[in-house]
Amino acid sequence: MWDPTVYHRFGDERARPFHDLVARIGAPHPRAVTDLGCGPGELTASLARRWPDARITGLDSSPEMIGKARALDAGVEFAVADVGDWQPGPDTDVVVTNAVLQWVPEHRALLERWIPALPPGAWFAMQVPGNFDAPSHRALRALARSAPYADTVGDIVREAPVDDAVGYAALLTGAGAAVDAWETTYIHLLPDTGPEHPVLRWMEGTALRPVKAALDDPAWREFRVALGATLTAEYPARNGYVAFPFRRIFAVATIA
Repeated sequence: MWDPTVYHRFGDERARPFHDLVARIGAPHPRAVTDLGCGPGELTASLARRWPDARITGLDSSPEMIGKARALDAGVEFAVADVGDWQPGPDTDVVVTNAVLQWVPEHRALLERWIPALPPGAWFAMQVPGNFDAPSHRALRALARSAPYADTVGDIVREAPVDDAVGYAALLTGAGAAVDAWETTYIHLLPDTGPEHPVLRWMEGTALRPVKAALDDPAWREFRVALGATLTAEYPARNGYVAFPFRRIFAVATIA
C-alpha cells in the first residue's frame, strides 16, 4: 500500500526530475496525454496546465494515490490501472512515466511494445531512479539479507532493476524512435531536524515500503532503528543539512 502523506515528504525534491523531464518534450498541441504512474496527481495536473486543450489521463495502480489525485479536481481523468496492461491509443501524442518503471520487472518489454504502437509525431518521456548502488540502498540490501530479517524480506529488496541511459537509448532506438537520453545526479540538501535521519524518512516513501509491509510492527521498528544508524554514518549532517546525492536516468523518445 502506498501512503500519499509519506510520499509527499520532500515533495519539491521528488518533483524536480518530473519537471526536468517534461521540459524536454516538444509536443505543441497533443490530442491525448497519459501519465503512467501518476501518484497523488499534482504533477499530472501541471500537464493539464501546459496543454489545456489535450485530454489528460493519469493512471496508477494504487487506489490510495488515485483517491488523492481525484480530490484535486484538476480537469484530469484519473483511474486505477496496472501499467503493464496499458496500451497507447491512436491519438496518444504524449506519454510520461516518472519514477515508475523501476517497479515493473518487465518494463523493457513494455517499452518495445509501446513505442511502435504510438502514432507518428508522438513523444514518450521516462525517468527512473539510478541510485540502487548508493550507500542508502547498499545498506538496505545488507540489512534485509542479514539475520533475523533475511527469511522475510531478503528476497524483497532488489538489485538495480533499471538500465543506464545508454541502455535505454539502445532499446528505444531499436524500437524505431529518435532518442535523447541523459543522467543527472541531484544533490538534495535535506534538513536535519531530527530525531530521525532524513534519508530514512525519504526511503520510507519508496524503497522501504515493501519491507514495512512484510514485517510485523516490532520487527519493523527494529529494522528501522538499525538502518537509521547506518544511514547516520553514511550521510552525516553538516550545517544543519544532510547531502543526499540521487542519480536519475532520463530518456525522451520521438516517433517518426
